[in-house]
Amino acid sequence: MQQDRLLTSGRDPSEARAAAILVHGRGGSAEGMLGLAAAIAVEDIAWLAPQAESGAWYPHSFMAAIESNEPWLSASLDLLDRLVARCGADGLPPERVALAGFSQGACLAAEYAARNARRYGGLVLLSGGLIGPPGTPREYPGSLSGTPVFLGCSDIDPHIPVERVRETARVLRSMGAEVDERIYPGLGHTVIDDEIDAARRILEGIPAAAARREEKGA
Repeated sequence: MQQDRLLTSGRDPSEARAAAILVHGRGGSAEGMLGLAAAIAVEDIAWLAPQAESGAWYPHSFMAAIESNEPWLSASLDLLDRLVARCGADGLPPERVALAGFSQGACLAAEYAARNARRYGGLVLLSGGLIGPPGTPREYPGSLSGTPVFLGCSDIDPHIPVERVRETARVLRSMGAEVDERIYPGLGHTVIDDEIDAARRILEGIPAAAARREEKGA
């Protein structure tokens, strides 16, 4: 199971225009995701980076049988739910919250958003896809209601089959998301500047602080 360790940077959520929950990959760290936040470099954002125990959100491949990754998978999804709720308690509803992840973190973020469909500020899925073996039913209830999604991956990623990336894009589109899918020929399992730029555009597209003040009646 994961620890309740959370690193933060940027604005205090009570003063931020939006929040971004950053989910690291297997063997990664919350510190590494805050480094990604620094590269994205968007002002007025509250960055929240949880840390998984032993560096993994669940023990086996995201392509393995879902039950083989329990109870860790459910606990990790619950953690994301608690972080989204925490943002809401600070005045940032889901439409002002972006979920961003790399590798295993992208898989977890994608699965969370699909299982908890609503309008989010955005999804940034870097080298990841929906969880489960080939043939997993993808009949998720609800709608993502125009949520902007960036989905980027190599066509030869050793961990993420390109077919799963394309399936994820199809499923999220069918749920009402606006998906920007980019497959990079010959790239390794990494994050490149084009993806960072795409993440920046999604975060910059979340409504400005003035709109939030109007909602509060300020």
